Amino acid sequence: MTLDIINARVPSYEGLQNIHINDHGIIEAIGVAAPKAMGKAPLSAIAPKLETLPNQAILDVAGDWVSLGGVDLQINGGLGLAFTDVDFHHIPLLQDICQFLWHHGVDQFLPTLVTTSVEKIQRTLSVFAEFIPSQPYQTPSARILGVHLEGPFLNPQKRGAHPVEYLLPLTIENVKEVLGDYGDLVKIITIAPELDSIGEVIPYLRSRNIIVSLGHSQATAEQAQSAFERGASMVTHAFNAMPGLHHRKPGLLGAALVTPGVQCGLIADGQHVCSTMIQLLLRAGGYQQGIFLVSDALAPIGLPDGLYPWDTRQIHVKNGTARLPDGTLSGTTLPLLVGVENLVQWGICSVENGIALATVSPRQAIGLPTLNIGQPAQLLRWHLDEETSKLSWQRLSDYRSSQLVGVQSSGF
Repeated sequence: MTLDIINARVPSYEGLQNIHINDHGIIEAIGVAAPKAMGKAPLSAIAPKLETLPNQAILDVAGDWVSLGGVDLQINGGLGLAFTDVDFHHIPLLQDICQFLWHHGVDQFLPTLVTTSVEKIQRTLSVFAEFIPSQPYQTPSARILGVHLEGPFLNPQKRGAHPVEYLLPLTIENVKEVLGDYGDLVKIITIAPELDSIGEVIPYLRSRNIIVSLGHSQATAEQAQSAFERGASMVTHAFNAMPGLHHRKPGLLGAALVTPGVQCGLIADGQHVCSTMIQLLLRAGGYQQGIFLVSDALAPIGLPDGLYPWDTRQIHVKNGTARLPDGTLSGTTLPLLVGVENLVQWGICSVENGIALATVSPRQAIGLPTLNIGQPAQLLRWHLDEETSKLSWQRLSDYRSSQLVGVQSSGF
């Protein structure tokens, strides 16, 4: 059965759009919708808006937004499993994590390995090297694109929750040892560029098609600018684990915001960065032109608040925020799309920009196609309650049956 989604707002498209999806689940056409009067149907009223004809379904979303699912480029674990602890017997749990993230609106993600021993990094990479090609395409689940290495080449002074005993000097020899035989699996690596006095590591990483992100760093603006000129193109969790913006010392982040083509990751949980600084960052970075959302979620995502093991230490999770016993902020347990909801609820971001920050800009940052003709129709429908400014979303998961099924979040 084909599906026509009509009267949809789509990020990066002007005006209302009609989206035609063929019976193989591929977007076949996107075109401007004919003007007509529309109501404001909530997500719960989706079924009455669906018309079915022989071999065709028509869904009028009445001006709601439609997008691809989110892409999370920095997530450290899930359902109690830290990705740095992954072993081969965890493969069934990895499948569960992928399904969990799918039901929280994520299409694709990069498991992020925080600083640990080279031996553990190699073991974990070997597991993902086996797991990624075996991911079933028919099962609704988020797909792993590769791995993000957040460390071990970080500045000890800005290591945050990373264990200092496993940090390494930033040299090509050490990079080769960490990558081992799995360089093709690593899509992003976070480094502190000031640790490379020779300036040879970034060109080497780019020659391996690994995206270089700057973070956990004390780099000056000049050092950061030099790193961008050598091929770095990202910043890891902007504002966190780096010097703040200063009117005489703009630092790494200041250099990033004035350098075309550099994308900055942002954690929009309200704890890592306050809403005023988020608003400043979004405006300076051109919203989805230079910023993308990440969850930075830790292993307890999907589990209740409480105490959880984290390497040899414990983290305390409360209201979705994770801290070490000394109070050091170590991450969050909130899904990626909560960041979109927050930005809109706080009134510092339009619905279109908020959705794009989680679904468009992370794809652009790593060279993935955005919503367009030829894409699989893994779509979300977003609805704004204008009275409460609450944004909610629903996955449009099965349109080839006689009834459109929504996998819901945000209280629906």
